[in-house]
Amino acid sequence: MSDDVPVTAAPEKPRRGEETSDPAAGRPSDRPWTALWVSALALPPLALLAAASWFGRWVRPGADDWCFLPAVRDDGVMGLVGKFYFDDNGRVANALLVGAYAKFQVAGHQWYPLISGALVLAVLWAVAVLALRRARLRTPRGLPLLLAALSTALFLFVTPNTYKTFYWPAASVSHTLPPVLACAALIPFLLARSRRGRVLALAVAALMGAFLATLSEETAIVVVVVLLTALLLSGRVVPAPDRGFVRRWCAAGIAGTAAGAVVLITSPGSTRRRDRFGAETTSLLAPDSLTASLRAFAEIAVTVATTWQYVGAVAAGVLLGLLCRRADGTPPRPPAHVPLLIAAGVLALLVSGYLCTVIAYPVFGDRVSDPGANRLWNDYLLLYVILLVGAGALLGMALRRHPRRTAPAKAVCAALCVLVCVGPAVALTNLETAMRARAEKWDAQDRRLREGAEAGKRVLPYERLVISNMLEPFSQGGRSYWPGGCVADLYGLDRVTDGTRDAP
Repeated sequence: MSDDVPVTAAPEKPRRGEETSDPAAGRPSDRPWTALWVSALALPPLALLAAASWFGRWVRPGADDWCFLPAVRDDGVMGLVGKFYFDDNGRVANALLVGAYAKFQVAGHQWYPLISGALVLAVLWAVAVLALRRARLRTPRGLPLLLAALSTALFLFVTPNTYKTFYWPAASVSHTLPPVLACAALIPFLLARSRRGRVLALAVAALMGAFLATLSEETAIVVVVVLLTALLLSGRVVPAPDRGFVRRWCAAGIAGTAAGAVVLITSPGSTRRRDRFGAETTSLLAPDSLTASLRAFAEIAVTVATTWQYVGAVAAGVLLGLLCRRADGTPPRPPAHVPLLIAAGVLALLVSGYLCTVIAYPVFGDRVSDPGANRLWNDYLLLYVILLVGAGALLGMALRRHPRRTAPAKAVCAALCVLVCVGPAVALTNLETAMRARAEKWDAQDRRLREGAEAGKRVLPYERLVISNMLEPFSQGGRSYWPGGCVADLYGLDRVTDGTRDAP
């Protein structure tokens, strides 16, 4: 994909005199050196993503994975879909994606980080290129890739628990991939120029909304809040020729999400889940629950806001604001109604984040704000990163009014884009060591359990192999058996016993 963003869908023939007089030629953002150092800044986050994907070979099943593996092996993907719809939670789209990797058993878990990481990068890169093109802005080659790569690294690796965000497929399918898929729905929207293209964009928005509603309730909430915000602002910030299409697209996304929510809420599995965790409407809206959710979300907001690495998103946005230009080579002006846009973005983030906490609180309780439950934050964390990039772009445009300050600003932002990758790199190295140690023990135990089952044994000891606060059989001091039954099903045993207590 080329990321040298053109101004528009370029005309087939240049206008008269365009070949010899380009007012933008020779400007700093056109020079090869600019494209070179901007592209070089994308290498650290890309290297981080490549290393993390390579470390995926040490991923082994745990927690819910123990239950998915025998279910897909015995009943296939559609069997898992039926189980989710009728028994577990009603998330049929979630079951499809879980079945897609569980079908390949352990190998599916090992390949998942590579595939999901590449998907996140590709979607964000495509959206960056098309958004800049739609805004009729030109940038140095490599800048859209920098925006996408750094946003991907911040989203996936600057978290309290990278394992649950990136390496645990079950959590990634439920909370990490959904906001990225929501961004993917922007691609046909940004490409739509003809009547047919707009119809396709509307259809994709409706279908993606329905899919997301049966994939992740939290992401569906974020999508609806963002689309409602865009719908309300469209009368003031969207040009009149595009206003009707934008409103129809937002309405299609909201309608599709509502339809998917009906399928989810009315499913037997969702009813059972609400009964099991006491998450009926009355308990969700109880004053005590709403107050506790607000307190938990405030703790989450403080944790995220004080994670300094997210300043890298602002730095990348500042570089965008400093280096982009219009067709005539002049710097773009900040969009109209900047205060309104900023206020709307912050409000959408806070409202969606709080509502996500509200619906998660009955299940997780006060643990919803613990670092171990950080996967629940990912549904609105990508929105946070994108808003930071946008804020940085506005800041960069403002700095262009003071030419003497642009060079130091570029240097500082370039340094920040590199520095924010250092901490995650160290954390990933330590995590890889822990993952490799667990994988070696897991493989040895896997052989022992399979050999014991083949020898006709019906009960065998299981040693807990915990990583990154993942649940294992015999947790809570051995009082909790879950998911020991699923482990026994996978190996064809009647049950497993606590290997730690059984050891001499």
